[in-house]
Amino acid sequence: MEPCTLSTYIFLGLAGFFAGFVDSIAGGGGLIALPAILTTGIPPHLALGTNKLQGSFGTLTATFNYRRKGLVSLHDTLSGVFYTAVGAGIGTLTIQHLSPAFLRHVIPSLLVAAFIYMLLSPEVGTDERKKQLLPPGLFYCLAGLILGFYDGFFGPGAGSFWMVAFVFLAGMALTKATAHTKVMNFTSNIVALAFFIRAGQVLFTVGLVMGAGQMLGALAGSNLVVLKGVRFVRWFLLAVIAATIARLIVITYF
Repeated sequence: MEPCTLSTYIFLGLAGFFAGFVDSIAGGGGLIALPAILTTGIPPHLALGTNKLQGSFGTLTATFNYRRKGLVSLHDTLSGVFYTAVGAGIGTLTIQHLSPAFLRHVIPSLLVAAFIYMLLSPEVGTDERKKQLLPPGLFYCLAGLILGFYDGFFGPGAGSFWMVAFVFLAGMALTKATAHTKVMNFTSNIVALAFFIRAGQVLFTVGLVMGAGQMLGALAGSNLVVLKGVRFVRWFLLAVIAATIARLIVITYF
């Protein structure tokens, strides 16, 4: 089923723009896009697949803009792309057989911990740390498999988790972490999308309309990150994490 009114497509296009804008800065665009799709009456299984299609446009646009600005080298992220793709594939297949209910209870707690830590540690992510907690190869293996799996299996907050992982475990500054997060988000989005297309759970017209909005929003947001720098990203990330926590608590307990 595809929405048939012009006003509905305009609404979804605008939702895509704002989702792309937010997602390109701090992740969490799905908190805007997915509810917008559901409010049009599209069934949940089609909404999830369509959300992956429209989200892929935004993450791809942000990735190439960050690369053009020199914040990310695609060559340096190849191992992360591989492990994230593997994790996302396994997660997307798993969700077809298991309920994600147990994750819904764990994820809010983890996000609350990350939120409190970042709120009380204003110096985190202000610059590159000389000492990384994990070497790049091990970091990408663990983070790629775990967060790729999570994004394919459940999804909300995946971008914020990547941001936190890049800052705390890989020692990146927030602006660089933002750029690298988009590469991983695009990877898990496109892998999950392939499985949803195979299952016939994607509305292409809706996805393309929202995808156009996503591209414009991602371009605007990623340019703003470059202009405003770390302090802007930090507060934006805190706001998105708080919204993610609230959203997950609502869908888990109410």
